[in-house]
Amino acid sequence: MIAIIDYGVGNLFSLSSSLRAVGAEVVVTDDREILKKADRLILPGVGAFADAAAKLRADGLDSFVREQAASGKPLLGICLGMQLLFEKSYEFGEHQGLGLIPGEIVPMQGTIPADLKIPQIGWNRLQLKGKNPLFQHIQDGDYVYFVHSYYASGCDPYVIATTDYGIEMTVAAAHGNVYGCQFHPEKSGPVGLKILAAFCGTEAVQ
Repeated sequence: MIAIIDYGVGNLFSLSSSLRAVGAEVVVTDDREILKKADRLILPGVGAFADAAAKLRADGLDSFVREQAASGKPLLGICLGMQLLFEKSYEFGEHQGLGLIPGEIVPMQGTIPADLKIPQIGWNRLQLKGKNPLFQHIQDGDYVYFVHSYYASGCDPYVIATTDYGIEMTVAAAHGNVYGCQFHPEKSGPVGLKILAAFCGTEAVQ
């Protein structure tokens, strides 16, 4: 069973539908007992880092997610969910993350060419770094869908994919059983479904 952690951030219908499309049994919940029983966890998220981090802390889910990751349970953060996996974010101040992947979240503003729009919205090409089981069913150069204004930095040993948006930008990272995708697999067509299938351990969609 795949459990999507529901902490009040984002519309989770598209994600749960995509997981079911690759044959996964899915539940959306904040119930600790159900989350403990799940084989894998997904941390979603859209919006502001500080608000999402505060919601996790308010519910005690921050400590719970750390404990589940420490137990060896596979955890996938998507979009803002990926950003929360890092140590800190500099989105409108400085805010603490979960610290599950070393590194920090920094703004595109001032680091990418001025003629490029922020946020990056749309399709861009993945540049895979080495081999990671999350990407076992896709190819270097495959396109995925982005909506973001911040990205992970200072995490070179953990980078598993980048994209070119004026600079080479980290868009996927992994630290043991913890994975993060800055892009939206659930909005990335067949390529995204193959990534979700790899995480879920189900048969890849052709």
